[in-house]
Amino acid sequence: MPAAFFVVRATVSDASKRAAFDKWYETEHLPDAIKSFGVTKAWRFWSLSDPSLHQAIYQFDDETSLERMLKGEELKRLVKDFDRDWPGIPRTRETFVLAQEVRA
Repeated sequence: MPAAFFVVRATVSDASKRAAFDKWYETEHLPDAIKSFGVTKAWRFWSLSDPSLHQAIYQFDDETSLERMLKGEELKRLVKDFDRDWPGIPRTRETFVLAQEVRA
């Protein structure tokens, strides 16, 4: 089965909050999410074209593992923690399944 991905995009409009947000995500949220989700890999990005956009991608072994996480209590807890620590930061969540991988 192909890998599946959970993508979370946050918009940190206030530039003065970005460094603290970045540190929190790096040291608290991402390690907690990796452990809680049981993912194989995770990445974080800041957009070069829009510095307010932060994106995190979590790789799951397959769609079944992703669906199990989406229905679980850990996601609810992590969302609650995010909302507590970063109220007013809007987020979107999307899911993807790998269609093709090409390596040069």
